Amino acid sequence: MLAGEGAVAIWNDIAEAGRAEFYAWHLHEHMPERVGIPGFVRGRRYRAADAVTQPEFFTLYETSSFQVMQGSDYLARLNAPTDWTRAATAHFQSTTRSLTRVVASHGVGSGGALLSLRFNIADDAVHELVPRIASALEAAARLPRVTGAHLLGADAGVSGQSTAESKDRKDLLQPARWVLLIEACDAEAFGPALALLRESADLREALVGRYLHEYTRLKTAWQAG
Repeated sequence: MLAGEGAVAIWNDIAEAGRAEFYAWHLHEHMPERVGIPGFVRGRRYRAADAVTQPEFFTLYETSSFQVMQGSDYLARLNAPTDWTRAATAHFQSTTRSLTRVVASHGVGSGGALLSLRFNIADDAVHELVPRIASALEAAARLPRVTGAHLLGADAGVSGQSTAESKDRKDLLQPARWVLLIEACDAEAFGPALALLRESADLREALVGRYLHEYTRLKTAWQAG
């Protein structure tokens, strides 16, 4: 199960020249700052498990509710980026950031490997397709060595909101509208899970990423600025 009813899902690459700075900033400023925001519960970062997965990094912030991501505390941080944030994000490439509601979440806990699927559903098909996908997700959560299975639905307007932090950035891509996350003990467990999910034609064209866990930041009172 995820730790709340909302989640910020971020995929990104890093230019080689900024890799060392990214790790230092993400560990010592960015993740503590984000998880220090009221309503943010946990932050996790993953790195690609294979050469096929793009972008290289995936970060997941779990929030107590979707409203937290619309609140003044989060918006204040987005509109007051630190100098270090500006320097680090200047090296970001191919960034997708989705502010999401947790539509369904199953499982016994977090795992060391994570499979992400990004896809779109036409607005007029959501009522029909989401229950079908959620049913497949629940079945995937029962597979061997799978520890969690989650369906996230993004709000395109909130995800694409312009802030001081996003201003003038050229790396930002369109938010992913729908996201499936499968957590497992190891990446080998993804094969059966992906085969099951792709029995649904709606998921056959999804963008797939395989990731291994790098770091978790739990709740902290620390905030930058």
